[in-house]
Amino acid sequence: MQTGPSLKEFLAQAHDDGLIPGDLEQVLVETAAACKVIGYNVQRGGLLDVLGAEGHVNVQGEEQKKLDVITNDILIDHMQKTNLLAGMASEEMEDCLPSPEDQPKGRYLLVFDPLDGSSNIDINMSVGTIFSVLPAPKKTTPIVNEDFLQPGTEQVAAGFCLFGPATMLVISFGNGSHCFTLDPDSEQFILIDTKMEVPKETQEYAVNSSNQRHWHPPMQNYIEDLLTGVDGPRGKNFNMRWIASMVAEIYRVLSRGGIFMYPRDERNPGSKGRLRLMYEANPMAMILENAGGSASTGHGRIMEIQPEGLHDRVACFMGSVKEVEFAEGYHKGYSEEGVAKA
Repeated sequence: MQTGPSLKEFLAQAHDDGLIPGDLEQVLVETAAACKVIGYNVQRGGLLDVLGAEGHVNVQGEEQKKLDVITNDILIDHMQKTNLLAGMASEEMEDCLPSPEDQPKGRYLLVFDPLDGSSNIDINMSVGTIFSVLPAPKKTTPIVNEDFLQPGTEQVAAGFCLFGPATMLVISFGNGSHCFTLDPDSEQFILIDTKMEVPKETQEYAVNSSNQRHWHPPMQNYIEDLLTGVDGPRGKNFNMRWIASMVAEIYRVLSRGGIFMYPRDERNPGSKGRLRLMYEANPMAMILENAGGSASTGHGRIMEIQPEGLHDRVACFMGSVKEVEFAEGYHKGYSEEGVAKA
Protein backbone atom coordinates (compact mmCIF):
# COMPACT_ATOMS: atom_id res chain seq x y z
CA MET A 1 0.00 0.00 0.00
CA GLN A 2 1.50 3.32 -1.10
CA THR A 3 1.79 5.83 1.76
CA GLY A 4 4.23 8.37 0.33
CA PRO A 5 5.35 9.66 -3.06
CA SER A 6 7.03 7.28 -5.46
CA LEU A 7 10.64 7.80 -6.49
CA LYS A 8 9.50 9.26 -9.80
CA GLU A 9 7.12 11.66 -8.05
CA PHE A 10 9.75 12.67 -5.50
CA LEU A 11 12.38 13.38 -8.15
CA ALA A 12 9.89 15.21 -10.36
CA GLN A 13 9.07 17.49 -7.43
CA ALA A 14 12.77 18.02 -6.73
CA HIS A 15 13.19 19.02 -10.37
CA ASP A 16 10.24 21.42 -10.16
CA ASP A 17 11.83 22.94 -7.04
CA GLY A 18 15.10 23.52 -8.90
CA LEU A 19 17.06 20.99 -6.82
CA ILE A 20 17.97 18.63 -9.66
CA PRO A 21 18.23 18.97 -13.45
CA GLY A 22 15.88 16.94 -15.61
CA ASP A 23 18.51 14.67 -17.14
CA LEU A 24 19.98 13.81 -13.74
CA GLU A 25 16.45 13.08 -12.54
CA GLN A 26 16.15 10.55 -15.35
CA VAL A 27 19.57 9.02 -14.62
CA LEU A 28 18.41 8.25 -11.06
CA VAL A 29 15.06 6.90 -12.26
CA GLU A 30 16.71 4.59 -14.78
CA THR A 31 19.43 3.42 -12.38
CA ALA A 32 16.71 2.54 -9.86
CA ALA A 33 14.87 0.63 -12.61
CA ALA A 34 18.01 -1.39 -13.31
CA CYS A 35 18.33 -2.08 -9.58
CA LYS A 36 14.83 -3.56 -9.59
CA VAL A 37 15.92 -6.02 -12.28
CA ILE A 38 19.00 -6.88 -10.26
CA GLY A 39 16.77 -7.46 -7.23
CA TYR A 40 14.65 -9.86 -9.27
CA ASN A 41 17.72 -11.94 -10.10
CA VAL A 42 19.05 -11.83 -6.53
CA GLN A 43 15.75 -12.98 -5.01
CA ARG A 44 15.40 -15.84 -7.48
CA GLY A 45 19.06 -16.84 -7.48
CA GLY A 46 18.72 -20.60 -7.05
CA LEU A 47 15.67 -20.80 -9.30
CA LEU A 48 17.51 -19.03 -12.12
CA ASP A 49 20.75 -21.01 -11.59
CA VAL A 50 22.76 -17.86 -10.94
CA LEU A 51 24.34 -18.82 -7.62
CA GLY A 52 27.95 -19.91 -7.20
CA ALA A 53 31.22 -18.89 -8.82
CA GLU A 54 31.65 -17.89 -12.45
CA GLY A 55 35.10 -19.42 -12.65
CA HIS A 56 36.89 -16.17 -13.43
CA VAL A 57 38.85 -13.60 -11.46
CA ASN A 58 37.93 -9.93 -11.88
CA VAL A 59 40.24 -6.92 -12.16
CA GLN A 60 40.31 -6.71 -8.35
CA GLY A 61 41.88 -10.18 -8.16
CA GLU A 62 38.69 -11.62 -6.67
CA GLU A 63 36.74 -14.66 -7.77
CA GLN A 64 33.66 -13.52 -9.64
CA LYS A 65 30.27 -14.87 -8.70
CA LYS A 66 27.78 -15.56 -11.48
CA LEU A 67 25.65 -12.73 -10.18
CA ASP A 68 28.61 -10.33 -10.30
CA VAL A 69 28.71 -10.78 -14.05
CA ILE A 70 24.93 -10.82 -14.52
CA THR A 71 24.31 -7.69 -12.46
CA ASN A 72 27.13 -5.85 -14.23
CA ASP A 73 25.56 -6.69 -17.58
CA ILE A 74 22.09 -5.64 -16.38
CA LEU A 75 23.28 -2.16 -15.43
CA ILE A 76 25.29 -1.69 -18.60
CA ASP A 77 22.57 -2.96 -20.95
CA HIS A 78 19.84 -0.92 -19.26
CA MET A 79 21.76 2.35 -19.00
CA GLN A 80 23.22 2.23 -22.51
CA LYS A 81 19.70 2.30 -23.93
CA THR A 82 18.86 5.55 -22.12
CA ASN A 83 21.32 7.86 -23.96
CA LEU A 84 21.72 9.71 -20.64
CA LEU A 85 25.39 8.89 -20.08
CA ALA A 86 28.72 9.62 -21.70
CA GLY A 87 30.29 6.54 -20.15
CA MET A 88 30.31 4.00 -17.33
CA ALA A 89 32.90 2.40 -15.07
CA SER A 90 32.42 -0.71 -12.95
CA GLU A 91 34.28 -2.54 -10.22
CA GLU A 92 34.02 -5.61 -12.46
CA MET A 93 35.69 -4.04 -15.53
CA GLU A 94 39.34 -3.08 -15.94
CA ASP A 95 38.60 -0.04 -18.10
CA CYS A 96 35.68 2.32 -18.56
CA LEU A 97 32.98 1.82 -21.16
CA PRO A 98 32.28 4.91 -23.26
CA SER A 99 28.83 5.34 -24.74
CA PRO A 100 28.50 3.96 -28.29
CA GLU A 101 29.77 6.46 -30.84
CA ASP A 102 26.56 6.25 -32.88
CA GLN A 103 24.40 7.30 -29.91
CA PRO A 104 23.83 10.70 -28.29
CA LYS A 105 26.10 11.34 -25.30
CA GLY A 106 24.66 12.49 -22.00
CA ARG A 107 26.19 14.89 -19.49
CA TYR A 108 27.01 12.26 -16.85
CA LEU A 109 29.29 9.37 -15.99
CA LEU A 110 27.98 6.42 -13.96
CA VAL A 111 30.32 4.53 -11.63
CA PHE A 112 29.07 1.41 -9.85
CA ASP A 113 29.66 -1.72 -7.84
CA PRO A 114 26.95 -3.94 -9.36
CA LEU A 115 26.78 -6.40 -6.48
CA ASP A 116 28.42 -5.38 -3.22
CA GLY A 117 28.81 -8.24 -0.74
CA SER A 118 28.41 -10.93 -3.40
CA SER A 119 30.15 -13.47 -1.14
CA ASN A 120 26.91 -13.38 0.90
CA ILE A 121 24.75 -14.54 -2.00
CA ASP A 122 25.19 -18.28 -1.53
CA ILE A 123 24.18 -18.05 2.15
CA ASN A 124 21.16 -15.80 1.51
CA MET A 125 22.53 -12.72 3.30
CA SER A 126 22.04 -9.07 2.35
CA VAL A 127 23.79 -7.70 -0.73
CA GLY A 128 23.36 -4.52 -2.74
CA THR A 129 24.26 -2.22 -5.61
CA ILE A 130 26.23 1.02 -5.10
CA PHE A 131 26.42 3.82 -7.66
CA SER A 132 27.86 7.29 -8.15
CA VAL A 133 27.07 9.94 -10.78
CA LEU A 134 29.82 12.30 -11.94
CA PRO A 135 29.76 15.15 -14.48
CA ALA A 136 31.15 14.17 -17.87
CA PRO A 137 33.77 16.45 -19.41
CA LYS A 138 32.61 18.58 -22.32
CA LYS A 139 34.40 16.90 -25.22
CA THR A 140 33.56 15.35 -28.58
CA THR A 141 36.05 12.49 -28.31
CA PRO A 142 35.12 9.23 -26.53
CA ILE A 143 35.30 9.04 -22.74
CA VAL A 144 38.51 7.52 -21.35
CA ASN A 145 39.54 6.29 -17.88
CA GLU A 146 41.09 9.62 -16.89
CA ASP A 147 37.73 11.38 -17.28
CA PHE A 148 36.43 9.46 -14.27
CA LEU A 149 39.30 10.44 -11.98
CA GLN A 150 37.41 13.09 -10.04
CA PRO A 151 37.33 13.53 -6.24
CA GLY A 152 34.13 12.58 -4.47
CA THR A 153 33.27 16.26 -3.99
CA GLU A 154 32.46 16.36 -7.71
CA GLN A 155 29.68 13.77 -7.42
CA VAL A 156 26.29 15.12 -8.44
CA ALA A 157 24.42 12.14 -7.01
CA ALA A 158 25.04 8.82 -5.27
CA GLY A 159 22.99 5.93 -4.03
CA PHE A 160 22.70 2.30 -3.11
CA CYS A 161 20.06 -0.39 -3.29
CA LEU A 162 19.94 -2.92 -0.47
CA PHE A 163 18.46 -6.35 -1.21
CA GLY A 164 17.38 -7.69 2.16
CA PRO A 165 14.04 -8.66 3.74
CA ALA A 166 12.86 -5.50 1.96
CA THR A 167 14.46 -3.85 -1.04
CA MET A 168 15.60 -0.37 0.02
CA LEU A 169 16.93 2.47 -2.11
CA VAL A 170 18.91 5.36 -0.61
CA ILE A 171 19.87 8.33 -2.79
CA SER A 172 21.44 11.74 -2.36
CA PHE A 173 21.81 14.56 -4.85
CA GLY A 174 23.27 17.01 -2.35
CA ASN A 175 20.13 17.99 -0.49
CA GLY A 176 19.92 15.34 2.22
CA SER A 177 19.80 11.55 1.89
CA HIS A 178 16.44 9.99 1.09
CA CYS A 179 15.22 6.44 1.66
CA PHE A 180 12.70 4.45 -0.38
CA THR A 181 11.20 0.96 -0.03
CA LEU A 182 10.18 -1.16 -3.02
CA ASP A 183 6.45 -1.89 -2.82
CA PRO A 184 6.05 -5.42 -4.25
CA ASP A 185 2.45 -4.71 -5.23
CA SER A 186 2.98 -1.55 -7.28
CA GLU A 187 6.65 -2.35 -8.06
CA GLN A 188 7.46 1.27 -7.23
CA PHE A 189 10.03 2.68 -4.84
CA ILE A 190 8.05 4.58 -2.19
CA LEU A 191 9.55 7.33 -0.02
CA ILE A 192 9.74 6.41 3.67
CA ASP A 193 12.31 8.93 4.97
CA THR A 194 12.81 12.26 3.24
CA LYS A 195 15.85 13.33 5.29
CA MET A 196 17.83 10.54 6.96
CA GLU A 197 19.91 11.63 9.94
CA VAL A 198 22.83 9.75 11.49
CA PRO A 199 23.01 10.16 15.29
CA LYS A 200 26.18 12.06 16.20
CA GLU A 201 27.22 9.57 18.90
CA THR A 202 27.15 5.79 19.00
CA GLN A 203 27.82 2.67 21.07
CA GLU A 204 27.99 0.36 18.08
CA TYR A 205 30.77 -0.42 15.65
CA ALA A 206 31.26 -2.71 12.66
CA VAL A 207 34.63 -4.17 11.73
CA ASN A 208 36.05 -7.48 10.52
CA SER A 209 37.85 -8.54 13.70
CA SER A 210 39.43 -11.56 12.02
CA ASN A 211 41.94 -9.08 10.55
CA GLN A 212 42.94 -7.67 13.93
CA ARG A 213 46.42 -9.21 13.92
CA HIS A 214 47.18 -7.27 10.71
CA TRP A 215 45.99 -3.84 11.91
CA HIS A 216 48.33 -0.91 12.44
CA PRO A 217 48.99 0.24 16.04
CA PRO A 218 46.46 3.14 16.07
CA MET A 219 43.66 0.82 15.02
CA GLN A 220 44.76 -1.77 17.58
CA ASN A 221 44.69 0.88 20.31
CA TYR A 222 41.31 2.26 19.26
CA ILE A 223 39.59 -1.15 19.27
CA GLU A 224 41.23 -2.12 22.58
CA ASP A 225 39.69 0.97 24.19
CA LEU A 226 36.27 0.14 22.72
CA LEU A 227 36.48 -3.41 24.06
CA THR A 228 37.30 -2.34 27.61
CA GLY A 229 33.86 -0.75 27.69
CA VAL A 230 32.59 1.10 30.73
CA ASP A 231 35.81 0.37 32.65
CA GLY A 232 38.02 1.83 29.94
CA PRO A 233 38.83 5.38 28.78
CA ARG A 234 35.61 5.65 26.75
CA GLY A 235 33.46 5.02 29.83
CA LYS A 236 30.72 3.11 28.01
CA ASN A 237 30.07 -0.32 26.53
CA PHE A 238 30.11 -0.90 22.77
CA ASN A 239 28.40 -3.57 20.68
CA MET A 240 30.06 -5.01 17.58
CA ARG A 241 28.21 -5.94 14.37
CA TRP A 242 29.55 -7.40 11.11
CA ILE A 243 27.50 -8.42 8.06
CA ALA A 244 30.31 -8.39 5.45
CA SER A 245 28.20 -6.31 3.08
CA MET A 246 28.94 -2.59 2.96
CA VAL A 247 25.43 -1.68 1.83
CA ALA A 248 23.93 -3.42 4.86
CA GLU A 249 26.51 -1.95 7.24
CA ILE A 250 25.97 1.62 6.00
CA TYR A 251 22.19 1.27 6.02
CA ARG A 252 22.39 0.26 9.69
CA VAL A 253 24.56 3.31 10.41
CA LEU A 254 22.05 5.54 8.61
CA SER A 255 19.18 3.98 10.54
CA ARG A 256 20.54 3.95 14.09
CA GLY A 257 24.05 5.35 14.13
CA GLY A 258 27.39 3.61 14.55
CA ILE A 259 30.73 3.47 12.83
CA PHE A 260 31.75 1.17 9.96
CA MET A 261 35.47 0.55 9.56
CA TYR A 262 37.75 -1.12 7.05
CA PRO A 263 41.24 0.14 7.98
CA ARG A 264 44.48 -0.14 6.10
CA ASP A 265 46.55 -3.08 7.36
CA GLU A 266 49.70 -5.14 6.84
CA ARG A 267 48.26 -7.85 4.60
CA ASN A 268 49.14 -5.81 1.52
CA PRO A 269 51.53 -3.04 2.60
CA GLY A 270 51.48 -1.40 -0.83
CA SER A 271 47.71 -0.91 -0.79
CA LYS A 272 46.05 2.15 0.76
CA GLY A 273 43.08 0.09 1.93
CA ARG A 274 40.59 -2.61 1.10
CA LEU A 275 37.51 -0.81 -0.24
CA ARG A 276 37.33 0.90 -3.62
CA LEU A 277 37.43 4.68 -3.54
CA MET A 278 35.22 5.34 -6.54
CA TYR A 279 32.79 2.41 -6.45
CA GLU A 280 32.20 2.15 -2.70
CA ALA A 281 33.80 4.81 -0.50
CA ASN A 282 32.91 8.00 -2.40
CA PRO A 283 29.21 7.27 -2.97
CA MET A 284 28.74 6.08 0.62
CA ALA A 285 30.63 9.14 1.88
CA MET A 286 28.30 11.46 -0.03
CA ILE A 287 25.23 9.71 1.36
CA LEU A 288 26.54 9.77 4.93
CA GLU A 289 27.67 13.39 4.85
CA ASN A 290 24.28 14.44 3.49
CA ALA A 291 22.71 12.61 6.43
CA GLY A 292 24.86 14.42 9.00
CA GLY A 293 27.49 11.70 9.23
CA SER A 294 31.20 11.62 8.44
CA ALA A 295 33.54 9.61 6.21
CA SER A 296 37.31 9.56 6.75
CA THR A 297 40.41 7.55 5.93
CA GLY A 298 41.50 8.06 9.54
CA HIS A 299 43.72 10.87 8.25
CA GLY A 300 41.28 13.05 6.32
CA ARG A 301 38.02 13.39 4.40
CA ILE A 302 37.46 10.60 1.86
CA MET A 303 35.68 12.79 -0.68
CA GLU A 304 38.67 15.13 -1.01
CA ILE A 305 40.99 12.38 -2.29
CA GLN A 306 42.12 12.80 -5.90
CA PRO A 307 41.86 9.36 -7.56
CA GLU A 308 44.90 8.17 -9.46
CA GLY A 309 43.22 5.17 -11.08
CA LEU A 310 39.78 3.65 -11.60
CA HIS A 311 40.40 0.96 -9.02
CA ASP A 312 42.13 2.86 -6.22
CA ARG A 313 41.53 1.55 -2.72
CA VAL A 314 41.14 3.45 0.52
CA ALA A 315 40.83 2.99 4.28
CA CYS A 316 37.34 3.75 5.60
CA PHE A 317 35.97 5.08 8.89
CA MET A 318 32.34 6.02 8.28
CA GLY A 319 29.40 6.91 10.47
CA SER A 320 28.50 9.01 13.47
CA VAL A 321 30.50 12.25 13.48
CA LYS A 322 31.86 12.06 17.03
CA GLU A 323 32.96 8.45 16.71
CA VAL A 324 34.74 9.09 13.41
CA GLU A 325 36.51 12.00 15.14
CA PHE A 326 37.57 9.66 17.98
CA ALA A 327 38.98 7.19 15.44
CA GLU A 328 40.87 9.97 13.66
CA GLY A 329 42.34 11.04 17.00
CA TYR A 330 44.05 7.68 17.43
CA HIS A 331 45.72 8.07 14.01
CA LYS A 332 47.11 11.60 14.50
CA GLY A 333 50.49 10.42 15.75
CA TYR A 334 50.97 7.97 12.90
CA SER A 335 51.59 8.05 9.16
CA GLU A 336 49.09 6.45 6.79
CA GLU A 337 51.43 3.44 6.71
CA GLY A 338 50.98 3.03 10.48
CA VAL A 339 54.43 4.27 11.43
CA ALA A 340 54.69 6.43 14.58
CA LYS A 341 55.74 10.00 13.86
CA ALA A 342 58.87 11.29 15.56
